[in-house]
Amino acid sequence: MINLGLNKNATRMLTGFAMGTLVMLCIILGDLALLIMLAVMLIFGSKEYVKMLNHKGFSPSLKVIYFTEAILASVVYFKRVDLVAITLTICAMCSFMWVLFRGRQPYIANVATTLLGMVYCGWFPLHLIFLRDLSCAKYDSGLAFVVLMFTSILLTDVGAYYIGTKFGKHKLAPVISPNKTIEGSIGGIFFAVLGALIIWLYMKTLLLIDIHWYIAVCGALISTIFAQIGDLCESLIKRDAGVKDSGNSLPGHGGFLDRTDSFILTIPIMYYFCKCFVFQTEWIHTLTHFVKGLF
Repeated sequence: MINLGLNKNATRMLTGFAMGTLVMLCIILGDLALLIMLAVMLIFGSKEYVKMLNHKGFSPSLKVIYFTEAILASVVYFKRVDLVAITLTICAMCSFMWVLFRGRQPYIANVATTLLGMVYCGWFPLHLIFLRDLSCAKYDSGLAFVVLMFTSILLTDVGAYYIGTKFGKHKLAPVISPNKTIEGSIGGIFFAVLGALIIWLYMKTLLLIDIHWYIAVCGALISTIFAQIGDLCESLIKRDAGVKDSGNSLPGHGGFLDRTDSFILTIPIMYYFCKCFVFQTEWIHTLTHFVKGLF
């Protein structure tokens, strides 16, 4: 771990600010900058994931996970969505062949954790490129929705921590994460929705981006709910593996998975929400006409 010579809170704030600034810059630039940023996160996140599972006694193949992520990143970057299914199929077969020729017991667990690593550390985060590149006649890109998602997640953390510290009494998931409370979770949702309405007002009045307020609220609700679920999922992995943090790559924050756990599940859900209900709504009109035709 890098020692910056600062106290814990100052180190955490400095690292968080630097990482957040770099991430937002890469997202705004998009294209190759976004791909490189994701590649760094995938490399470190996958390594931390495998290390945690090693601590549990499992041996997922980091090489197979890296191989899968490299192919998926290329497929996503060049917008060849038609190749995703065959890519995942071939890479899943590779995990079985790895166990067959070079694996060790427990065989089933090693295959399963390798497959989970492909999806959790690779396929889910890569949806950020899909979300960023969404476009239609009304919106040039999905950048506004990426900003909405990131802001909602950050405000969820702030709200959950503040409300949970001040008013938290009832445990949300005592076995998985004893410090999280129901009051904190509700506070995180409130902060996220409030922030989304402020962002919506800013985009509508100053940036002239015509997003309906209920779309912004729905996006915030999706972001805050799945951010908290993602946080609990990573806590579940860490607790089951018997480790406190996923790693120590980020001073004051632990590992990359500790910092990105709230985003891993949220990114794909936000993408499919935007794709189906914001950017491509033809199927909704078709379904509406079909239902009306029944009556």
